[in-house]
Amino acid sequence: MRVHVVSDVHGRADALARAGDGADALVCLGDLILFVDYSDHSQGIFPDLFGPEKATEFIGLRAAGRFEAARAMSALLWAELGGDPRDHIESAVRRQYEQIFAAMPEPAYLTYGNVDLPPLWNDYLRPGHQVLDGTTAEIGGLTFGFVGGGLRTRYRTPYEIDDEEFARKVEAVGRVDVLCCHIPPAVPELLYDVVARRFERGSEATLEAIRMTQPRYALFGHVHQPLASRTRIGRTECVNVGHFRGRGTPFALEW
Repeated sequence: MRVHVVSDVHGRADALARAGDGADALVCLGDLILFVDYSDHSQGIFPDLFGPEKATEFIGLRAAGRFEAARAMSALLWAELGGDPRDHIESAVRRQYEQIFAAMPEPAYLTYGNVDLPPLWNDYLRPGHQVLDGTTAEIGGLTFGFVGGGLRTRYRTPYEIDDEEFARKVEAVGRVDVLCCHIPPAVPELLYDVVARRFERGSEATLEAIRMTQPRYALFGHVHQPLASRTRIGRTECVNVGHFRGRGTPFALEW
């Protein structure tokens, strides 16, 4: 059995269309949309609306930790654009989702990332797409558990949830062979992004579940350039499956 796993797709519909080649199924750990690209400031919803120069300014403020200034700048731009910002964002997200889900191979098992908009997914799913969040699925004789979304941060991305809600989903998944989350367990070397030079948030609940239940694998994404892409906790192999937008290739799991 061979399963390909991707995370942090961020608009890479071209590579996603090939991600299932040679696999029995695809697992997608979320973050399908691209709001702004920190490497190419001309790509994403923000530069599409306001231009790459404004995107560069916006990224610079966020990279410097000046989040209030970034929000104030964004508010001025939205006011100049006119209309409800939520309508503009939803229209742009829908255009990206239409392309992404059309390219998504079948069968695919999906969960949400922290930048996704879960209420919109049902409009674009195809028959071979199965969304799981706080639930399990059997794939090739192994039980896969899925926990979607992210934890609360100063970035205020769209699908961040309270620690307690996240922990309830981890508990609901229970004992599995493969634990699939968007964000990593709270292990420092898995959380530090060497390019952004900052720690992302990880889940203490996921870490505790790994220690207690010892799945074969814990798979995740979220940190685009991690200090360590994998580590072992007891018998559990913890693997960051890679920044799919940057790599364009899936992680392969075989058994």
